[in-house]
Amino acid sequence: MGSIYNLIYRIYYFFKKIGVRGPRWHQCGSAPAIYDPSGSSSYNVLPCTSQQCESLHPRNCLSNQCLYQVLYGDGSSTNGNFVTETISFGNSGSVSSVAIGCGHDNKGLVAAAGLLGLGGGQLSFPSQIKATSFSYCLVDFDSSKASTLEFNSAPTGNYVTVPLIRNPRIKTFYYVGLTGILVGERPLPTPPSIFAIEESGGGGAIVDSDTTFTHLPSQAYYALRDTFTQQAINLKPTVSSSELDTCFVFSSLTNTEVPVVAFTFDGGKTLSLKAGNFLIPVDSHGKFCLAFQPTMDSLTIIGNIQQQGTHVTYEMSRGGKMSGFGRFG
Repeated sequence: MGSIYNLIYRIYYFFKKIGVRGPRWHQCGSAPAIYDPSGSSSYNVLPCTSQQCESLHPRNCLSNQCLYQVLYGDGSSTNGNFVTETISFGNSGSVSSVAIGCGHDNKGLVAAAGLLGLGGGQLSFPSQIKATSFSYCLVDFDSSKASTLEFNSAPTGNYVTVPLIRNPRIKTFYYVGLTGILVGERPLPTPPSIFAIEESGGGGAIVDSDTTFTHLPSQAYYALRDTFTQQAINLKPTVSSSELDTCFVFSSLTNTEVPVVAFTFDGGKTLSLKAGNFLIPVDSHGKFCLAFQPTMDSLTIIGNIQQQGTHVTYEMSRGGKMSGFGRFG
């Protein structure tokens, strides 16, 4: 059996790298790399003619060995051998011949030992292990506890449950029917169509654990920013940070109320966010910023700051394919 760490993952907030795209990959090589294939009896390099290799886009071949290359939106990249390995789940068993990337040249991913792709594609980890569901809990960024990831576990407690929407042109993302955003129980003046999937395959709203801040189309973002600022009469505005443009000073405040931000979904479902899900500290002097960013793209991305403190569940076995959001802690 291989020497890959057991998949009872201890995923720390900004430290973790769980994404919704592509296959799983690890840093490979001798120590201090996290995975040394020379110590594994179940490690096999995939040939270029294998089905898994032919499913890679892009892919390269060298001496009939399958090579992968991935470039991420933040400029990080990884490339190496595309291989199969046996993955163990602690005391819960193992799965053989799981296709993974053995990364020999990894740039920018300095805080991560690898990435676990949880998307809907055939090479994603849930697809390869034939999981019927998976869920994760991202703890608050200042928590001393570890985040968790579980497969095939039934959700418990109160959930906001919404159907997953498949985009026929992009099969790896998990789309949800976002219809609007509330600020202080007041809906933003944006049409629901701004969050809908377009005929071209663009647009829509996805849930992504790998993106830090929620990205909104510029029209929706500026409506959110302006509405929030108008309602936050007790907060003192201050200069923007390097990544976030709407910031406030809390250093002189002992207790204050802020407008509540909530997402609304198809069927009238509402997910209210805690203050820590949309106002985050950016320095040690009491400066907090609104954790949303505008994008010129039409795609809305619900990022991991908005998911922290929430049990996010994906149930692929149900006919409608459901996503659930439940509070914990």
